[in-house]
Amino acid sequence: MSDRRFPRAVFRHGEEPDPRFSLANERTFLAWIRTAMAFVLAGIALEALDPPVLQPLRVIAAGIFVFLGLISSLFAFAAWAVSERALRNRAPLPGLAFGSVISAGAAVAVILVIVGFIWR
Repeated sequence: MSDRRFPRAVFRHGEEPDPRFSLANERTFLAWIRTAMAFVLAGIALEALDPPVLQPLRVIAAGIFVFLGLISSLFAFAAWAVSERALRNRAPLPGLAFGSVISAGAAVAVILVIVGFIWR
């Protein structure tokens, strides 16, 4: 049965782990998806609501937020797959690969918005 589930590249390895671990991994995946949606919505809101922020900095910050949403959603699936495979093989779980990139990008975007608000 497990050979028919998506994605086969993950489920064909090892043995079925404790369901609690797989469900926790899925909840982490969904948290990353919510984070990705929040980043995209932040970028859209910066442009749609036209806040009193210097226009070039607002556009750059909006682009960073949307880009962070894109890479967060891609990271979510990749991290889920790697973690699920590790669970199935009873191997150590991987660390947070892109966390520093996402954190730094969010910090840069927020700083741009703050500077753009002060210099308007």
